[in-house]
Amino acid sequence: MFISAALGALIAGQATAQDLLFLASDVPAGLNYDGPAAAIPTSQTGMVNVMEPLVSYAAAGVNENGVIKPDFSTFEGRLAESWNFDEKTLTWTFNLRQDVRGCGGAELSADDVLYTFARAKSVSGAAPIGWFLSNVGSIDGFTPDVFGDDAAKELGDEVMKIDDFTVQIRQSNPNALFLPVLTIFGLHIFDKELMEANATEGDPWSHEYANNTNVASFGPYCVESWAKDDEIVFTANEDYYLGAPAISRVVMKRVPQSSNRVVVLRTGQAQLVQGLTPREFDSLRGQDGIEVGAVSGNENLFVHMNFDMPPFDNPLVRQAVAHAIPRDQIIQNAYFGQATPWNGHVPSSYPGYVAPDTQYSFDLERAAGLLAEAGFPGGEGLSEFTENLQLSYVSEKETTLGPVVNALATSLRQIGIPVELNPIPQTQYGDRQLVKRDLPFAINDQEKPIGVDAGYAMQLFFVSPEAGGLNNMVNFRNEAFDAQWAEARVEPDMAARNAILAQMQETLMSEVVWAPVVEYATQWAYAANLKGMRWHPDNSIRFFDLGFE
Repeated sequence: MFISAALGALIAGQATAQDLLFLASDVPAGLNYDGPAAAIPTSQTGMVNVMEPLVSYAAAGVNENGVIKPDFSTFEGRLAESWNFDEKTLTWTFNLRQDVRGCGGAELSADDVLYTFARAKSVSGAAPIGWFLSNVGSIDGFTPDVFGDDAAKELGDEVMKIDDFTVQIRQSNPNALFLPVLTIFGLHIFDKELMEANATEGDPWSHEYANNTNVASFGPYCVESWAKDDEIVFTANEDYYLGAPAISRVVMKRVPQSSNRVVVLRTGQAQLVQGLTPREFDSLRGQDGIEVGAVSGNENLFVHMNFDMPPFDNPLVRQAVAHAIPRDQIIQNAYFGQATPWNGHVPSSYPGYVAPDTQYSFDLERAAGLLAEAGFPGGEGLSEFTENLQLSYVSEKETTLGPVVNALATSLRQIGIPVELNPIPQTQYGDRQLVKRDLPFAINDQEKPIGVDAGYAMQLFFVSPEAGGLNNMVNFRNEAFDAQWAEARVEPDMAARNAILAQMQETLMSEVVWAPVVEYATQWAYAANLKGMRWHPDNSIRFFDLGFE
């Protein structure tokens, strides 16, 4: 193995022995969590390292692979030092830490929290994630009305400043998801002073600034420089309230080919890589000076079929595709045995998950019969939908997804579906999935519900937008399903709530809203002297967790 001159030039001089060089398939496309890049994993990594939540999960201990895991039953204060809940008024009171300073030097205050929620309620971004999380947590006034009524976009007394370091937030209904949603990057707190300094008349909430230049907050790192499609450099916020980070500078470099990331890690010039193939991770296990961390979290792969685009508006076609997925072949050839069949639409480790009774075994004869029943015997008539039968996937993930899409396309062609492969860039894929929702047919391995709850996952991906859904990328709409979630989200009895969630999961499988394929582990490879690797539900590394031994 060797490093090409071009790759050597990319990494030369990027980091010193005290710095961290982190190689990924891409760098953040944006840092605005209400923007089009919000669904892109590398963008989320950027956001969580420069922004800060009110609360987070405590640590639960270290797993067998040396990775610290969270305790989802215990919350710890971050920007909020303490809090209490009044059950009669459904009001939460948060006491903010004092002497917290952001990258611009401004001190955290209640005004920053009010700004954050006012921005969320304005639904002024391309992807209203702040509003969605507030809605999931039943914050009063954060209803779908905001999309049709300008007056409803104004923040009222549901989020109220008591004094400079005390904020009250009122819920419309009791809802156990309130604290969990506050941990998620889409409700991290902005630095009002610096955000407003970069606002314009046409963009009063500074979306362009956060999409393209920086994002102002109170996190452990600040953006030193950012060249999209190349690299982003983070420097430590020396005033960070938990103490200056152990690693003073992080260079996150785009190296699209996973094999090149492996080579640079082995030379010792990079200290951390992600996004390798299962075979590449295997090749690094046991190597001197290298560790591989892994955790079974919430990562999965599924087939996406858009309900608004023929022939996928026909449930029999979706069922035919589901029966034509060669899961065992994909597990062996794409994941080298490091994946398991996914039998539902929710991560199997999440509270409230059930494996529905309806399942789709690999059965090409049954698939062909369903296709004929749908009116396309042997694929006859499907040539009319050539454009919609292009199977899209993220081109930067060719090494991992190439074997998946080829196995699936081969199987579908055997029953008469004329599939063509359509690799597209990550930024285009994310925009079409989250904002435009116009991908007809795709393989997706980057969706994970960051809220650790089956109900949260279903509101995020499957509830209609009119009823509070956000990332309903396949345009599934079912009034009965929406009504079931409206009941479950405020149901205080967990057994009754789980029973409703089980019915909802059965609907998703019977309708083939997604065609689930596999679940797989989250993995990273890193220098053996790099300590503190910790898993978070968004699968993004927090550089503050890390330090060199």
